[in-house]
Amino acid sequence: MLMPILERPPRTVCIQRLSAIGDTCHALAVVRALQDAWPETRFTWLIGRQEHRLLGLAGEIEFITVDKKAGFGALRSLRRALAGRRFDLSLAMQVALRANLYGLFVRAPVRLGFDRARAREGQWLFTTHRIEPVGREHVLDGLLGFARALGVRPPALRWDLRPAESDRANARRLVPDDCPTLLISPCSSHSGRNWSAEGYAAIADYAAGELRLRVVLVGGPSATERTMTDRILSLCRSAPVDHVGRDTLPGLLAALERAAALVTPDSGPAHMATMVGLPVVGLYAATNPARSGPYLSRQWCVDRFAAAARRFRGRDPQDLPWATKIEEPGVMDLIEVDAVKERLAAALKASPRC
Repeated sequence: MLMPILERPPRTVCIQRLSAIGDTCHALAVVRALQDAWPETRFTWLIGRQEHRLLGLAGEIEFITVDKKAGFGALRSLRRALAGRRFDLSLAMQVALRANLYGLFVRAPVRLGFDRARAREGQWLFTTHRIEPVGREHVLDGLLGFARALGVRPPALRWDLRPAESDRANARRLVPDDCPTLLISPCSSHSGRNWSAEGYAAIADYAAGELRLRVVLVGGPSATERTMTDRILSLCRSAPVDHVGRDTLPGLLAALERAAALVTPDSGPAHMATMVGLPVVGLYAATNPARSGPYLSRQWCVDRFAAAARRFRGRDPQDLPWATKIEEPGVMDLIEVDAVKERLAAALKASPRC
């Protein structure tokens, strides 16, 4: 049933979730649940330009892109884009102050945001209603609180992003049908979450040798990713395919559709892989996989967050705030190569693509 403030399904809804890649992937599952429950409702989504390159593949959603680097120019552009428009419902699914300021231009009588404990940076000042307070839960479960608050409980998660045929054709060449392929995306946008080049090289050699997998290194064009990739390649005895910096987000999604597994730290590709049902071996010490791990692959994660909490904070993880990050030098060294090998072998046994 609907929340009391809504007597009937809304005609129009505006979503405010600008970034980052992983969080927008989570938010899409919520939007899909609402679309299934309200088939006549029109959805508009305020989103960052980078994130739109991926989420723009979603059909049946109007996107308004925001250039977060444009400063006050972004505010002016958004005000023009929303001038004269009114929505029945606004979902403030991001607590950053910048997102709250953008939300000022969204005219809606019902503005649903996070509960007081999670409404950081003054979000409660910009909303009329709040979702139910819940304790420690995964980020995706937290966002699903918006659906629950509106009386919508999805029977199953769905994302339904559709890469273009040109991207899928490129992915068929990169990840051929006759060769099970491991993708390694070695870098997060937060360098403190990155594992060592030595560790990745050992896993690439193990996958190519003992597991007889084709190994492909993937990632963006940043200098950090290029440096990491060159170091991995220099340490490998095998010859992984270097595809770092050569793909788009839709192209990466198409490759993830075809791969056997993904190895990555806490990063956007972990959540992109979740959307297409790919097993993810997540490498977690700086962050807690119970909160931000790949939603459908937490059993395959190498989880050293508790050890990191005790070593670097002197406390058990349950005694730390739920959103704690431990991005300290050396924290990712808590992840052992043998543990990653074991989790990878287990994930491959469960993979439908091997």
